[in-house]
Parts: sequence; structure tokens; C-alpha cells
Amino acid sequence: MFDKKLSFMLIPGSREKMRQFSISYAFIIACAAVVAFLFVADVFLTASFVKSQSSSAQIETLKAENELLAKKYDELKGQIEEINGIYADLVEKEIVIRNIFSLPEISPDERQLGIGGPENSNSENLTPSLKKMFETEADVDALLRLASFEKEKFAEVYDVLAEKRSILDHTPSIMPTRGYRTRGFGMKLDPFTGYKQFHAGIDIGNKTGTPIYATADGVVKFTGVSGGMGKLVKINHGYGYETRYGHLSKIKVKRGQKVRRGDLIGLMGSTGYSTGPHLHYEVLKNGKRVNPLEYILNN
Repeated sequence: MFDKKLSFMLIPGSREKMRQFSISYAFIIACAAVVAFLFVADVFLTASFVKSQSSSAQIETLKAENELLAKKYDELKGQIEEINGIYADLVEKEIVIRNIFSLPEISPDERQLGIGGPENSNSENLTPSLKKMFETEADVDALLRLASFEKEKFAEVYDVLAEKRSILDHTPSIMPTRGYRTRGFGMKLDPFTGYKQFHAGIDIGNKTGTPIYATADGVVKFTGVSGGMGKLVKINHGYGYETRYGHLSKIKVKRGQKVRRGDLIGLMGSTGYSTGPHLHYEVLKNGKRVNPLEYILNN
């Protein structure tokens, strides 16, 4: 078959001779094979080129995404450092509070909250973005542990301060009325006898009807007339404190009534052993009379 030939005749114009030539089947097949090979090669190269361009575009996209992630991790790192600064301020405030109220200190070693574990042996093979991701994750985990620890410690401080607050609320600390101190605490001259006698409180003079206020939170223990004290109010504040208000013209509370610091409990008068309108004010600590001026912050 390959030995056979195709003959072609060229018939030119009338003045030229007719020409004839032959082409073997082998040559035709070879040319066809070359054309087919070139076509397939073109298709393959075109596909490879398109695929290469697509891969390049994907790589560029991934690079851009990695750069964006790296930038975000840098920003997050800065925010974590800022939060660490806020945490440090909170720790300083907690230390100050503990010092003020004589609370147990927390050692710096305890605050470290150290942890351990195997080191990542493949860390050298990580991309910069992945390294930043793992570093940021570790920073966040550490910050969460510290925040949880500090929250627990502040809860302890809060419980103690809540108890301290209750003590402060029930500790006499304000002037019971407006006026002028006419006699102080201790050995003072008695206006009736002319001799020095122990004066268990302070006297504050003003006009009759001047308001008298509770100096701390508590429960009214006694109301009524009591000898030389005239009309008297006693308030039990708890924590060993008691206050007494004598020579009132009118009592505004009842026995067993709860009062808050600053509540109106009576009006100034001159009942009982008195030379004129005034308030006799006493403070007792664990049953012992103490100087009321030492318990007046707004004096």
C-alpha cells in the first residue's frame, strides 16, 4: 500500500505543456501525522499555558491573603499588648487595695501562671503567617489565663471589701446634728455641781427642734425617758457599736426600727438633766464609752 502513488496532472494554458507528478501514500501519511502531531502539541501547550496562568493567579491571590493575615495578626498583637497594659494596671490597683485593707499579698511567681509542654519541632518549617498565628494564639491563651486568675482574685477582694463596707456603714462617722460643742468628752466641769465629773459624751447646743440624725446604720434599741438623759434614743449598730442621743424634745423613731446613716431620729430639746436645748451624744465600743470626736469624719 505504501508503495502506491497518487498521480496529479497540471494542465496549464494552451501554450504550455501538460505536467504530471506523483506523491506516494507514505509521504501523504507522514504529512498527515506531522499535522496531527502539531495540532495535539498546540492543544497541549495551550492547555498548559492556561493552567499555568490560572495557578499563577491563585498563587498571587494566596500571597495577598497571607499578607493581609500577617497584617491583621500584627494589629491583633498590638491590641494584645494594650490589653496586657490594662491588665498590669488592674494588678497594681489590686495590690494597692490589698495593702490598704491588710489583705494577703500574691507573690509575683504565683501570678506568672506558668505552663509547659513539648516544643513544636516543625516550627522552623512554618511560614511566617503560620508562625504569627501560633504566637498570637499563645498570647491570647496566656491572657485568658491571667484574666481568669485576676477575676478570681478580685472576687476575693470584693468579698472582703463588702464585709469592710458593712463595717463602715455600721460605724458611727458623722455629726449627729448642727450646732456648737458646749462640752467635750472626759473629766469636765458639771454646771450643776461646779465640780469636775466624767462626761461620757459630747454636748452640741442649738435651738429646740433642731434635727437629730443617726450617725450609722443600725437598729433602734431603746426609745423613751431615762433619768437625767430625758428623752433618749439608743441605736445598736452591730460590730460592737452603740450610740445614744439624749435630752430630745421629740423622738421620731420606734424601738426595733432599722435606720440608715443620716436618717432623722429626733429633735433637739432640753429634757432631763439640762440647762438648755442641746444634744448629749455618746458612742460605745464593746460596751465601753469612747470619745465621739474620734468617730466624726465631717467634724
